[in-house]
Amino acid sequence: MFPVNGVVVAADIPDHVSRIVLSPPALPSVIGDSFAAQRKSAILVLPSALSPSESNWLINPLHPEFGEIKMRPPEGFHFA
Repeated sequence: MFPVNGVVVAADIPDHVSRIVLSPPALPSVIGDSFAAQRKSAILVLPSALSPSESNWLINPLHPEFGEIKMRPPEGFHFA
């Protein structure tokens, strides 16, 4: 069952902000904690488990470029 009270948050991320893009074959089983701790990039782009043509972008608040990312207000999200 999908959550009923989901939100989606968009962000304006300048093109020069660092990012790492991973494809499914390159995904380790656990990645979030090491991504944040290593601070190699501000963004980690991962394939969506729900929609293979979409991506999820993880934002690292510990990275020095984090301050350049402008978050937009959250919007309600409902699975169709």
